[in-house]
Amino acid sequence: MNTRIPGPDAPDPDDIERGIAALERHLAEVGDVTTAQPLADTDPPASDGPSGETRRVRRLRAEVAEAHRLAELQDDDTPLTLDTPKVRKRRRAAHEAARLHALAQDPAMRAWQAARMRRVLVAAAMLALALALAWSTAGVQRFAAGDAPAWSPGWLFAWCVEPFMSLALLVVVGAKSYMGVRGQPIASKQLDRIEWLFLGLTVGMNAWPYLPGVAAEFSVSRLVLHILGPVVAVAIVTALPIILGAFSRLDHGPTGGLTAPTYSANAPADRASGNPPVRVDVAELTERARGLIAAGELPAEPSANALRQALRCGMDTARAVRDALREEAA
Repeated sequence: MNTRIPGPDAPDPDDIERGIAALERHLAEVGDVTTAQPLADTDPPASDGPSGETRRVRRLRAEVAEAHRLAELQDDDTPLTLDTPKVRKRRRAAHEAARLHALAQDPAMRAWQAARMRRVLVAAAMLALALALAWSTAGVQRFAAGDAPAWSPGWLFAWCVEPFMSLALLVVVGAKSYMGVRGQPIASKQLDRIEWLFLGLTVGMNAWPYLPGVAAEFSVSRLVLHILGPVVAVAIVTALPIILGAFSRLDHGPTGGLTAPTYSANAPADRASGNPPVRVDVAELTERARGLIAAGELPAEPSANALRQALRCGMDTARAVRDALREEAA
């Protein structure tokens, strides 16, 4: 057994044991003193505050002050009156709709809308008429060519029959449409007969090869198919002047126009809305119209719309004056 000899600087075990015993006695004494003196409050009072002003008291006082302040602010409804982004967006849309509605009631706007719609209808009608006449070109070519061989002079000339008839018909229809747009429709029986002559020739030449007794094998479907183009042309030529005449009688005055309960064109122009109707003298207005015609301010055969604007009367009265002038001219 080896025995370790402590060096000159090594501590003595007896000294270590005495030091540990002294430390244990000191800790025991300190623990007794702490146990004998319990704490009155975990939060020490503030050194510069009144008695009992602990941290808990200060926190509660702050909460009460905050509650009073919040109650005062909640009584103010100013934040509720502010517009949210959604409200502003809806308000802007409503304002725009109101302005568009007001613009739609403006006489100039109504006149522009009517002119635009009239142009669209006339363009569509003329396009449909041209296509209908082009559709009947093949049927007219077969009728005009007869038994001529293909690509012979007679066969080629047959293709020109329908186009030159269609051009002549379009000249008449175009002139009547333009004059109707200008408020002075052409009322000529000669032009009407010319139109019906061209249309009758077109229908007859398209339908002849497919009529019963002429066709080798009669078929209703083939007959209807070949007269479809001329029938559409007849419908357009008949309907277009009526439509343009209705546009020429439109009133765009500021008294309500077509949206009023009573059409404002039937009321005198100098009568305010809601006043009793004023009795007009057609004979007197007819005499005034004769003077305007003699002075060159009105054409020789003025339309009802031109008479309404010149005499400042309703459309019904203007029509009566127009009819009286026509009766005198006849």
